[in-house]
Amino acid sequence: MSDNDKYFEKLLKTRRIELEKANELSEQSRDAVQLDQTSVGRVSRIDAIQRQEMSKAGEQRRLKEICRIQSALKRIVQDEYGDCLKCGEEIAVKRLEFDPAAPLCITCAKI
Repeated sequence: MSDNDKYFEKLLKTRRIELEKANELSEQSRDAVQLDQTSVGRVSRIDAIQRQEMSKAGEQRRLKEICRIQSALKRIVQDEYGDCLKCGEEIAVKRLEFDPAAPLCITCAKI
C-alpha cells in the first residue's frame, strides 16, 4: 500500500466515523411523530413531520456516502484505488482530495 493510499484510507475512515456518529445523533429526530393533536397543535405537528422527513433524507444521504466510502476502502485493499471504474485511467489526486470516495475520473463522471 502506497503512502497516498494510506493517506486516503485515513481520510475515508475518519469521514465514515463522522457520518456514523451523525446518524446516531439524528436517530431521535427520525422517530414517529405524535398524532395526538390535543398535546401538539396542528402547525407544530406539521413542522415536526417536516423535520422528521428532513432527518430521514439526511440519513439516506449519509448511508449512501458510507456505502461509497466502503467501496473506496475495498478498492484500496484490492490495490485498485485511484483507478477509474469506467475507463481504468488514473483519477487525478486533486479529485480524490476533493472526494476520496470518487469512483470515476472527471472525464467519465461528466458523461
